[in-house]
This record gives sequence, C-alpha cells and structure tokens, in this order.
Amino acid sequence: MTAPDDIVERTLLREDLAYHQARVLLLVTAVSATKGHASKLDGLTKLAKLDFLLRYPALAPQVLDRLDRTDPRLHLSVNEFSAPTDVEAPMTRYKYGPWDDRYYAIIGALIGRGLLRYTAARKGSVAVTPTPAGRRLAGELGHSRQWTDVNDRSHAIAEASANMTGNALKDRIYERLADLMDRPHRQVIR
Repeated sequence: MTAPDDIVERTLLREDLAYHQARVLLLVTAVSATKGHASKLDGLTKLAKLDFLLRYPALAPQVLDRLDRTDPRLHLSVNEFSAPTDVEAPMTRYKYGPWDDRYYAIIGALIGRGLLRYTAARKGSVAVTPTPAGRRLAGELGHSRQWTDVNDRSHAIAEASANMTGNALKDRIYERLADLMDRPHRQVIR
C-alpha cells in the first residue's frame, strides 16, 4: 500500500517541470551518446516512447529485446505491493501510444536554457542533441544521488533501442503491451 507521503510526493513530481526537464535531458544525452542513434534523438514519437520505457522501467524488457529484466541499470526492485504501472510520473494514452502534453514546453525550455539544440532531422520531424553545457549538466545530474537511477535507466534503454525508429518503438509497444494500450485516448496508463 502506498503511504500518504508517497502520494503527495508523486503528485508534486508530476507537476514539477524542472523534474521532467532533467529526466528528458538525461534521456536525450544518453541516446545521443549511444551508437545507433546518430548522435541525436530524432522525433517526438521516439522521445515519447523512450520516455515511456524510462518512466515504466518494469515494462521496458517486454518491449526491448536487448534489455534483460535483471540488468542492474534498470534498478527494478521486487515489491509485492507495486504494479509495473505504479510509477511516479504516469503518461496518458494518446493517438500513437503513450504521450505527455508537456513535451513541447520541456523541449522548448531545454533549448531556451541552452542545454539542447535542434539538429538536422528527417523531413517533418524534430531532432535534438545536447549542447556542451547540456552534456555537462547531464553528467553532474547523472552522478548525483537523486538522478543516478534515471541516468542508468536512460543508458540501458538507449543501448537496447539502438537503430530503432520512433514508429518501430510505437509498433512494438502496441504489440507487446496491447492490454495496456487498449484504452481510450487521454486515459492515464496505470
């Protein structure tokens, strides 16, 4: 059973844009540093699907064949009271799977702060890569006690998703997590 303090903390995290910016910065940095991603995170679909796997780490091995449930970087703990969808920052089901309406604000803020920059993308797509300042901050965050788990998960997910497009990730999520995705649009994924 979840303690009342945990519920309050999770509610605050869901609304804290700085928290979401830090998580996305760590994810984009991990992806851009991993062979098979062309030194960038190409596409909002790919961002959303990788962020879904980052936020729901117990589901990541079901989607990514190259990711083992026992990988210590996932920091999965066996807790008889938690479900794989009991996460601190849940996402909603939208047209093409998991989504978070804050992505535009998060990416814009990270670019505005000089931590990410736009880079060459596929036609009609948005691609981002960290700036030197973004890489430095991600390195500092990734070594801090509060962000080590997220940083480790980001790298594990980036490695396991190398050479996969956002659409391939979307298709895999729909195929392998069909029960979770079979819900109305805008419903929270729990």
